[in-house]
Amino acid sequence: QVQLVESGGGLVQAGGSLRLSCAVSGGPFSGYAMAWFRQAPGKEREFVAAIGKGGDRTQYADSVKGRFTISGDNAENTIYLQMNSLKPEDTAVYYCAGARAIIRNTIFTRPERNDVWGQGTQVTVSS
Repeated sequence: QVQLVESGGGLVQAGGSLRLSCAVSGGPFSGYAMAWFRQAPGKEREFVAAIGKGGDRTQYADSVKGRFTISGDNAENTIYLQMNSLKPEDTAVYYCAGARAIIRNTIFTRPERNDVWGQGTQVTVSS
């Protein structure tokens, strides 16, 4: 089972950018479908973006489509989430997650389908 450690969160003004990183250890992420989720205070954890096993397929929540980009670097064994044009409603704790996948391009967008989670990183967007 791999371990995930997120970094890159912080405080940014609306319209700004941040890049989150998810460092994977204990094995290559290439055997996993990886995703980012977020959870704001008082709200349920929600899907943000996913990259399928093999890295050829990505999927985004409607709320972030066109502003966020998920990518993976096999050499660094790291998943990234580039966040542009940030809005106050993007404020949340962001979690990296993964699930073992057999079939290439598998994506899991439901939190309960992911069996490995990082500790989360706080993103705060001020208006």
